[in-house]
Order: sequence, then structure tokens, then C-alpha cells
Amino acid sequence: MKSRAVLFPLVSVALSACLEHPVVGVELCKTENNEIPIPLDEGGDVDILFVIDNSGSMAEEQARLARNFEAFARRLDEMGAHYRIGVTTTDSGNPRCEAAATTPEGGDLVLRSCLDRLGEGAFQFNDIDAAFACTDVCGLTGDALAITPTATDLDPERRARPWIEKIDDLSNLPAGVEVADAFACFGPQGINGCGHEQPLESMYLALKKALSPSEDHYGFLRDDALLSVVLVTDEADCSFEPAFKDIFIGDKTFWEDPDGLAPTSATCWNAGVLCSGPGPVYDGCEPANYSIDGEPGAADAEAVLRPISRYVDLLAQIRADKQIIDPSREVLVSLIAGVPAGYERGEADIVYAEAEAGSEQDLNFGIAPGCVNNSDGSGSTAVPPVRERAVAEAFAGDERNLYSICEDDYTPALEGIAKQIEQAFRPVCGTTMVADRDLSTEALDADCKIQQRVDGEVVDLPPCLPVGEEDWAVPEGSSVCTIVLTDPRGLTPSKRDDMSTVKDPETGEESVPCDNTDTNVEFKLRRAGPRVRGATYTATCLRDAAEEC
Repeated sequence: MKSRAVLFPLVSVALSACLEHPVVGVELCKTENNEIPIPLDEGGDVDILFVIDNSGSMAEEQARLARNFEAFARRLDEMGAHYRIGVTTTDSGNPRCEAAATTPEGGDLVLRSCLDRLGEGAFQFNDIDAAFACTDVCGLTGDALAITPTATDLDPERRARPWIEKIDDLSNLPAGVEVADAFACFGPQGINGCGHEQPLESMYLALKKALSPSEDHYGFLRDDALLSVVLVTDEADCSFEPAFKDIFIGDKTFWEDPDGLAPTSATCWNAGVLCSGPGPVYDGCEPANYSIDGEPGAADAEAVLRPISRYVDLLAQIRADKQIIDPSREVLVSLIAGVPAGYERGEADIVYAEAEAGSEQDLNFGIAPGCVNNSDGSGSTAVPPVRERAVAEAFAGDERNLYSICEDDYTPALEGIAKQIEQAFRPVCGTTMVADRDLSTEALDADCKIQQRVDGEVVDLPPCLPVGEEDWAVPEGSSVCTIVLTDPRGLTPSKRDDMSTVKDPETGEESVPCDNTDTNVEFKLRRAGPRVRGATYTATCLRDAAEEC
């Protein structure tokens, strides 16, 4: 189904005599303005790709992601997003995995209930049976999750697509099935995938296939939609160049144990990362191109692992193509990976340290853990990301977009990723200068009444309730509330009234779209559920009309 922005009218009526505001320094006088259409929900389209590690160590993490996904879906609904969610795995093949009883997804979107894959060995690895990663979180088989056929902007044929889609209050899921419940079954990918994970190459292939008319998930990417990629992995990226596949077979240049019978994941670290400083705690670690003889500094074409530029360039091109249509469209990349708890909040930094020489950690991964989960009793560890981190940070702006995979609860991570999506949507500005109803405060107190109209019924919407330092909540008993942002430059101590900023992708300069000579307000709606079908909204505000004094 095609996503459409919905237009809502804004009515501004002035009710005061001439006044002067100490902050904005303008005069006000009585005037009246006609009804003006304004797209209050414009910019709510987002395509979301999850790349989920399906190697043998990921059972707990997959279950946790599925269990906490409701927070992500809820925030998408609250912001009124029109969204698609696709899932692929980190398995894009490797010479060492060719004998495995699994077929590499290679970027294909996977949309099958995990319950239907239990008998296929998807949740078995060596002597581990991790069926719980599915059965503890999923209660729906494939028959109960039959996807409703839809058309896309690029393909008019109606057929079942390999992604979850929700636009307004309509989804392609069966009646009564919530997005979070569906993802709890579609998200767990099993643990029999290749242990030489390729999250970056899987992402690359998934996006390329979405642009190819011959592929099953052609049309997943919408030209006018924001793109959000989320990589969920506990190991180092091993996206290798097929011409140099011998580094996993007979060439032991990058093996941690040259006398070993098979390469471990440490090969992926050794073949793609260069750390600075003497250790045991390094000053830092960055992606590096290694030649087949083990020397760093190789040209992209001679690197044994695919160069980072391959992935950054594709994402940058997708963003550039979107911005031809809409300059505000962005690409976001986030990680749930081996970083310490609190990293995204600036409370901790990634530590790159040598593993104890000869230890199992050293032989298996070549580096000490980036985080350890001790609270759930599993003692699970995760390798600090380097190659994935570099790609994510290329599209991060000023935000930290890496979250710890070692946390017991992924709700904060998923809510943080959803918040980044909301912040990237185009701000909805007023179409006139709004007056101040209380000149005794340093804030601009806009006097606005916002109403919802459905089938002739008019309801006054309540303002959203403040939560914490920056967030808002829908009042109990309401399904939607309103936010009017009036602070363009941090004039007040609170961050809650700050207007949205937009960064120029070329210059990096930030601007505040709703702070200009035409308007001084930004409008948002926050929902406690899906959009109300057929609803329109009007705002009546005290208007600044200094030019008519």
C-alpha cells in the first residue's frame, strides 16, 4: 500500500492588543487569519532493516530482542510513523560454513514464524538446543501470521511481501495480530547460522536486493522514506572478499592459532582491525585494509575483508537519491553490539584491550570482551565492534547510536533507536508568527487549541504531559496529545520545548527549520496507539501581527 502524507488545517486567531515580549522582542496586535492547510504528520515514512546475528551464541539475545520489541513498536505508533520492518541475518556464507545444514540468507528478508523452523534445526548448534529463544516469546505459527497481499510504489501486483508493514492503523498482518507479537515470532532467527558473521555484507545485499526488480523484496525501500538500519551482533564483522577466501582455508596468516585445525572468529578481527598504543589497553582500534600477506594499508581492491567504503558509499548514495526528492530524508545506522552499558548516554566508553594470551577468549576472538552480561547468569560476552561501529558513526551526527547487547533489557536501546527515527522526521512548522500569552516567563508561551475532527465529531486534544527532562506522555484516557515547541536556540533551561534541528548533509551545519521570519512554533502529536483513520486536525493560536500595529 502506498503511504500518503495527510494534510491538516491550521487556524490562527489573534486576541490581544499590542504587547512586547522580552525574549523575541516583537509587538502584537489584534488581527485574524484564514484557514491554512499544514501537513501535521508529514515525514512519517520509515523503512527499518534489522540484521540479526544467527550464530551459535545468540539465543539469549534474540529472545531478549523479541521480548522487548513492544517498546519499539509502541514508539513508532506514538510518533505516527508509516513503517515497514524487514529482517535478515548475518549469514552471507563462508568457505568454513559450506557443509553446515543451513542456507545463507545472503541479505534475503526472512519472514517465517520461528515455531515453523524448530523442526529444521534452526535453534540447534552442536549440542545446544535453544528452542526457548523461540518458544518463550512466540505463540503464533505461520498460519496465524499469514501476510495480507499488498502492492508497492514500484510493483503494482498485490502479493504477500516479506516484511511487516503498518500505515495508519492498517497493517499487513492478520486481524487482531499486533506488530510486537508478530515480530516476537519473525525476529528469532535461530543459532545455526555461520559463525563468521557478515552483518555489513548482509546489510549491503539486503539493500541492493531491495532495489533490484528481480528480487523478492524489491520495493521494500520507498524513495521518500527515512531508512533505519539496526545491526544486532555480538561478534566482529567478517565481510570477506571472495577472491581472498583462502584466509579461511589454507592460508593461516590471520589465524590466532597457526597450528589450529580451523580458523576462529579471531581471524575476522585480525584481518580487519588495527589497534594503536602498546596495550594491554589500546588507545583505540579502527578498521584497516590488510593485504593477503598480512600487511595493513592495502588499497580497497586488495583488502582481504571488504573495505568499509563499500558500505558507507552505498548508504550515502541511498541518502543522496532520497534527498533529490526530499532534502530532509536521512539514513540512520544503529548497533546493539559489544559496547558497555551506558555508552549511548556518554556514561562509558568502549575499551579495546588484549585478551589474556592463550586464553579461550584470545583464541576465539583475538580481543578482550567489549561487554559481559553477569546479571542474567549467562556470563555471555560480546566483542567490541570496530568495522560496524565505523559505518554506524558515519551516519550518527552528534548522537551515540551504539547500545550494549549485554544488557538484560533492550527496551532502552529500542526506545533510543525509535527516538532517533522521530528526530529525523521533518519538523512540522506553523505558518504564522504565534504570540506570547504570558510575558512574565522567559519562555514563549504559545496560546494554541488543537482539535481532532473525525466524521464531523470535534474533540479538543489535551497537551502532552512532561516526563523526565525531555520526554512527553499521553494523558490517561486520551489516545493522542499535542506538543507545541517554541524554543529555537536553547533560550530556556529545559530541553523539552526545544525545536527540532536539521543538519545539512554536505556542510554539517545545523539549522532550526521552524525558526524563521514566517513562524516561531513547531507542532507534534504523540499517540498512545495507532493513528485514527480519517482524522484531521486544526490549531487555533494567538497570532503575532506586529506588522499591522
